[in-house]
Amino acid sequence: MRAVVIGDGGSLELRELPTPEPGPGQARVRVRACGVNRADLLQRRGLYPAPPDAPADVPGLEIAGEVDAVGSGTTDVRVGDRVHGVVSGGGYGEYVVVHARTLAPIPSVGGVPLGFVEAAAVPEAFVTAYDAMVVQGGLAAGEVALVHAAGSGVGTAAVQIARAIGARAIGTARSQEKLDRAAALGLGAGIVAEASPDGASVTFAARVRELSEGRGADLALDLVGGAYVPESLAALADRGRLVLVGLMGGAKASVDLGLVLRRRLRVFGTVLRSRPLEEKILAGQLLARNIAPLVAEAKLLPVVDRVFSLAQAAEAHDLMASNASFGKIVLTVD
Repeated sequence: MRAVVIGDGGSLELRELPTPEPGPGQARVRVRACGVNRADLLQRRGLYPAPPDAPADVPGLEIAGEVDAVGSGTTDVRVGDRVHGVVSGGGYGEYVVVHARTLAPIPSVGGVPLGFVEAAAVPEAFVTAYDAMVVQGGLAAGEVALVHAAGSGVGTAAVQIARAIGARAIGTARSQEKLDRAAALGLGAGIVAEASPDGASVTFAARVRELSEGRGADLALDLVGGAYVPESLAALADRGRLVLVGLMGGAKASVDLGLVLRRRLRVFGTVLRSRPLEEKILAGQLLARNIAPLVAEAKLLPVVDRVFSLAQAAEAHDLMASNASFGKIVLTVD
């Protein structure tokens, strides 16, 4: 099979690799499209190694395609099923083997099956956002969610999820253009985050409080980290929750722990890739049972910025690194 492999110095090379065979309880998917994620860029730099159950040098964390073969004892999917899901790695290839229960059927919208490109833009972004905000963060109707990087894949998913459950989303982004586009997805209000010249600080907490009638946000979904963390804490209401899902702005921050105590705040982090199999199966069920029905009702829509071929993976990474995209970047695997 053809696959994009991380070569020397972090280069991306299209190579021929052996086609994997499914084991007991597993399914082999003929990948038709795969999403591009920040984690793929980190993996190229040696900063986010693949777990033991994934290829060490083939990136790709979300796929859409057709079940091509199944291992013994596999009953959850059948050959020919159109599926999508989050994978531990290996998505940048023509075939990938995963546990069958981590996959979810691709939904139809208005009776028309979602295309593979759109389906590949759903799993990582929407599962990450839904799991972080609703399952772990307890976001509920009537609450305010602060969504950082509102124009990113996870950000555009989070804005829509907040709207779908009856919460209000306040988003930050680096440009007004991205905020304007996010408004069409349900963003209630937007803030262009103003960073200091050295990037050591950023300002948005006061504006969040203004936009929430002085109360603050009930939950902050932070994809940036770094200087955003102390400002996010300052933007939270009493008993607010800060969910850290990304570190684009850095892995260290100086925070006022007294503020955490006084306001009884909760701060926690979450990732999908390193979870044990049992939790990855739950993520697949979340995709099938909670997210897919909302996609089918057009309450959640995958947002695709650009589509590249598998051979253009390096160009896709360059676009993501530029921060110029809005929504997801997808590779087609034909």
